[in-house]
Amino acid sequence: MGTSLQPADLLAPGANLNAYIQAVNGFSVLSAEEEKRLAEELYYDDKLDAARQLVMAHLRFVVHIAKSYAGYGLSQSDLIQEGNVGLMKAVKRFNPEKGVRLVSFAVHWIKAEIHEFILRNWRIVKIATTKAQRKLFFNLRGAKKRLAWLTNDEAKAVARDLDVDVKHVREMEGRLSSYDAAFDAYSDADDDAAYQAPANYLEDQRYDPATQLEAADWEINSVNSLDMALRQLDERSRDILQQRWLSEHKSTLHDLAGKYGVSAERIRQLEKNAMKKVRTLIDA
Repeated sequence: MGTSLQPADLLAPGANLNAYIQAVNGFSVLSAEEEKRLAEELYYDDKLDAARQLVMAHLRFVVHIAKSYAGYGLSQSDLIQEGNVGLMKAVKRFNPEKGVRLVSFAVHWIKAEIHEFILRNWRIVKIATTKAQRKLFFNLRGAKKRLAWLTNDEAKAVARDLDVDVKHVREMEGRLSSYDAAFDAYSDADDDAAYQAPANYLEDQRYDPATQLEAADWEINSVNSLDMALRQLDERSRDILQQRWLSEHKSTLHDLAGKYGVSAERIRQLEKNAMKKVRTLIDA
């Protein structure tokens, strides 16, 4: 490819974005057969090299998606890096038996990570937490035809197009038009302004004995709850979880399939069911 970039560098674009894009475009697109073979190696044998090849072959797709979010005033490199995190999550969860291409499955995870990054950084204070608010955040800016506040008819039209209540449109419009306030006083602020900074009114409870005791009790309770939940599993399910998650040298699906004389897919099903039962027991 004629580039000095290493595989690890391609997951976090640096200052030279053009070189990064040129590098990821140099990776060959996988055929359906190649993709399925690599996905099966990862899914059944936990081969990290297969995961690396799947990720590298789809980095150009992340760049394409990240470019569509260029209107939020955030670094293109940061958007790509967050999208790459979503791609890696998608690769980890991809099931080759479902009969779909990885690119179709990964688009949700890539966009989800980029959305979360935008919502965390576009405003210091969260402005979109519910599903309706997120929909409004990513659509209202494009729906507004001018910088002035929406008229009643315009607000109703936006609400109808996005299938939300008019009051939610008004709330989001107000949030988009607001500005963040500094938590600490600015360095050049006068005494009166500095005294009004929120930081001066909050108590630091990190070293409060009651808070530290509560944290310690919570950790002990979590460990005990996990231990009790594992004890209620059958011996095979408990062993699968221990070998797959709690052992220093983790076993692959095929390792456990050979041990118990079943298919690797059956081991994955048992693992999934055991995890679900453990979560239910801990939350009870």
